[in-house]
Amino acid sequence: MKRLTLLTLTVALAACARAPQEPPASPAATPTASTPAAPAAPAAAIDTAVLGGHHWRLDNAVDAKGKRIDALFVRADKPVTVDFADGRIAVSNTCNRMMGSYTLDGAKLTIGDMASTMMACVDDKLMALDRAVGERLRGAQTASIQSGATPMLTLTGAGGEVLTFRGEPTAQTRFGGPGETVFLEVAAQPKPCNHPLIPDKQCLQVREVHFDEKGLRTGTPGEWQPLYQDIEGFEHVAGTRNVVRVKRYAIQNPPADAPSTAYVLDMVVESDTRP
Repeated sequence: MKRLTLLTLTVALAACARAPQEPPASPAATPTASTPAAPAAPAAAIDTAVLGGHHWRLDNAVDAKGKRIDALFVRADKPVTVDFADGRIAVSNTCNRMMGSYTLDGAKLTIGDMASTMMACVDDKLMALDRAVGERLRGAQTASIQSGATPMLTLTGAGGEVLTFRGEPTAQTRFGGPGETVFLEVAAQPKPCNHPLIPDKQCLQVREVHFDEKGLRTGTPGEWQPLYQDIEGFEHVAGTRNVVRVKRYAIQNPPADAPSTAYVLDMVVESDTRP
């Protein structure tokens, strides 16, 4: 009896010793080193011809959290507009006209400190607009342009703010050339003129004037002539005489009875209520 018990215990211990071990892990389950992420592709370089060939009107602006920056949208009818030309940036539709320098290295746009005119505006929000624009444009930003019928310019600041601008072709782009700079004196009152397409047309009365390198008038003004089209960008106020600097462009293949020349305002040189 004792022998049987001892034999049974011996067999049981041998069976435990031969119990199968856990199967080795499958090769597929063996952890492997993670593959490093591919570096992000560099942003595409900005096409300087497109950048300089458009007026860029602010379309949207959000902070790093995606919240709209309302301080940049003071006048819905006149959005903040930015122009780039020959290393200079100009900002309009703010309280004061602002200007400065910029550099472009691939997609990196760096804008320096900007100067401005010193006109005071009655609207406090419009006065604050200058500061809000200057703070967000100054410094290094990443720029990108989405091409198309209406190109879009996006500026992303170091703090995560994103400004989006809608492009409108400049006059030089539209008319295919730099144009000719001329000075026109615009009389205080328009006069009736015979226009083939517009009955009872009132035409601006203009004459060309000349200035020397010191900004002084020279020579004798020409004769007053009716201007059968508007000066783009110029708003005439009856009773106010102006001298304006304009760009004069030749219109290629104008429609019948349409003018062959276009005038685009560059700046108002003089303005008063003299007759």
